[in-house]
Amino acid sequence: MEDDPDITLALKLLFTRAGYEVAHAGSGRTGLREAYAERPDLVVLDVGLPEMDGWQVLERLRDISDVPVLMLTAHGQETEKVRGLRAGADDYLTKPFANAELLARVEALLRRSSNAASWASQVYDDGLVHLDPVQRRVYVSGEEVRLTPTEFRLLNVLVRHAGAVLSPNQLLSQAWDDPTGIGQERVKFAVLRLRRKLGWSDPEASPVQSVRGFGYRYSRPPAPDRREDAAAG
Repeated sequence: MEDDPDITLALKLLFTRAGYEVAHAGSGRTGLREAYAERPDLVVLDVGLPEMDGWQVLERLRDISDVPVLMLTAHGQETEKVRGLRAGADDYLTKPFANAELLARVEALLRRSSNAASWASQVYDDGLVHLDPVQRRVYVSGEEVRLTPTEFRLLNVLVRHAGAVLSPNQLLSQAWDDPTGIGQERVKFAVLRLRRKLGWSDPEASPVQSVRGFGYRYSRPPAPDRREDAAAG
């Protein structure tokens, strides 16, 4: 979704030559209607759209879809990048950008989205979290929770390494498929969103713990005491 005709033409040519089928919308409302109808594999979303800006579009998209979203922001404004990550964008790119970098980011998002169900395909269940990578479903205390692909991969990585402290670089490499370690703030905001969605907003009580100066760790809930169960029986 982009309203600048010159940028729109350039993006259409870029993506078409790379083999992608492209649908364009020049306003937020039109883009939402097309997203509902076409169900795209990925959305490239400009912040400065008429009628309904990129933030509103992203909020509406996240209400009904976990489609990967790459946001385009202007002038390298840090506040816009942070806001996009907090709101659920999967990646961001600052204008002006190199065509090669845009294509690389799009390819990475599509690759991660298509491979989301294949990573660590065994069902995980520790009594608190039940995670099924094939069905891409998560249950916490028996209640299903809807996660974006990024949030799902992040939780999958954390629970598969339960008890271990994973650095932001390790999480970027495994959950984002980004070994460069660039943009570590993505990890921080994704963890915050994940905690909130899972009902673990209190960092002191959350199984997803921040280890200052090192990274993040998922702690399994304690196993029930079998001796107490036997005595109770």
